Amino acid sequence: MIQALCVFCGANYGKRPSYREAALRVGEALAQRGITLVYGGGNVGLMGALADACLGARGRVVGVIPRALAEKEIAHRNISEMHVVGSMHERKALMADLADAFLTLPGGFGTWDEFCEALTWSQLGLQKKACAFLNIEGYYDALLAMAERAAEDGFIRAEHRELLLVDTEPERIIDRLQTYEVPYVPKWVDRKQR
Repeated sequence: MIQALCVFCGANYGKRPSYREAALRVGEALAQRGITLVYGGGNVGLMGALADACLGARGRVVGVIPRALAEKEIAHRNISEMHVVGSMHERKALMADLADAFLTLPGGFGTWDEFCEALTWSQLGLQKKACAFLNIEGYYDALLAMAERAAEDGFIRAEHRELLLVDTEPERIIDRLQTYEVPYVPKWVDRKQR
């Protein structure tokens, strides 16, 4: 069972109302399940909607934001706990330390970077935390197809591909993350293949 979930998502709303609706549902679902939301600390876009929804449902929200982005992303002033850090690297490391699992909503380069790093840490065995995509309206279809291609072409092992959970329903993916056990992942370099 997870006590804190790190959610990566955009500092913009995106063009489809379903993205914002999904962020609201995730925030409410976390509060209803007593799971702390750990996120990027912003008060704008999907990040702000997510945090506000969780707070509105009486949930606990922990933000982590780099000092340089605190003004640009407009750091949320009303969350339960805010950590202002010196860099993006510190942000990702602290968010990972504070959370038991990761969920990614629609977002851009920063969102993808944060998620891919967390997934890579699990692949390398540096952590044993589940990673998931909330694939709203097929937003992550192309990235998932790339993962399948990488597996077919021998760049991702089957057991590593299994580290990535995908769902289209906010409440269902949170419930799946709650019960998912990350399989043992051997070291990423197979000595026999060197």
